[in-house]
Amino acid sequence: MIELRNRVFVRGAKPSARLALTFDRRTKTRQRATLEGGEEVAILLPRGEVLRGGDIVAASDGRLIEVIASPEAVLHITCDSPRQLATAAYHLGNRHVPVEVGDGYLRIAADHVLEEMLRGLGATIEPMSAAFEPEGGAYGGGHQHGDDHDHDHDHHHDHDHPHDHAHDEHCDHGHGPPVHPARIHHFGKKE
Repeated sequence: MIELRNRVFVRGAKPSARLALTFDRRTKTRQRATLEGGEEVAILLPRGEVLRGGDIVAASDGRLIEVIASPEAVLHITCDSPRQLATAAYHLGNRHVPVEVGDGYLRIAADHVLEEMLRGLGATIEPMSAAFEPEGGAYGGGHQHGDDHDHDHDHHHDHDHPHDHAHDEHCDHGHGPPVHPARIHHFGKKE
């Protein structure tokens, strides 16, 4: 079985095969997958890597493989005003939800609980099947969950404000030191 170990950053690279994966699968650095032609491959990327649609990876047999962001069930979120959209983004970010930010819209993986919350905030939700390319972590690395953790992680937060952590206790949040809400003013700048 061929192995995919490195992304390639070469202009004009001509891939000879394609690998279509959902976002969740593109965050896992240790897994088996199947190329579009049916050939099985082993993905063995450096820990913390997140593949994006359009990335090129080198196979152990010398071939170049193009990564395709597979369409998946997402919620397309729009609002009547930029303020409402920012509020929706804030509440999603507070829950550490991967969010794709577009021109006048947000997208998240389909989730009926979050859909209900967003409707309560006045957002318009359109379920659809589309490629999902959420933002990367603000402090480097993606927000990872899954089977590729082989380390212990003390899940301790030193926050003095309410914070929802209703997800996998072994996640790497990728956020910096806690900032009290009173220290954030216009446009999210810290004092």
